[in-house]
Amino acid sequence: MQLELTRQDDELTARLIGELDHHGAGEVRERIDTAVLQHRCRRLMLDFSGLTFMDSSGIGLIMGRYRLMCSLGGTLKIQGSSQRLESVIRLAGLEKLPIWGQTERKTTYETTQ
Repeated sequence: MQLELTRQDDELTARLIGELDHHGAGEVRERIDTAVLQHRCRRLMLDFSGLTFMDSSGIGLIMGRYRLMCSLGGTLKIQGSSQRLESVIRLAGLEKLPIWGQTERKTTYETTQ
């Protein structure tokens, strides 16, 4: 699991590459939280475009970062998720949270309702 962190103004983008499972989730969580708190980021973008696999620890990563950003008065957005990853996210019931990037899956949700 690789993690690339980039910051622009008060937005942090965390690009995850590889497989996100319980072995790597703790370190990823720690690095993202540290960067958000250190730089006082108001927006966090989780970029899943390089992610090939995600298990339930990925759901925990999303939920924990969502709670962190809400507690800081900020926002969390997800971009670049594959159909397979979106299925995992939907099964967990997270599709109702306002976490999707501007163009991510908006049309899919509109057409399936």
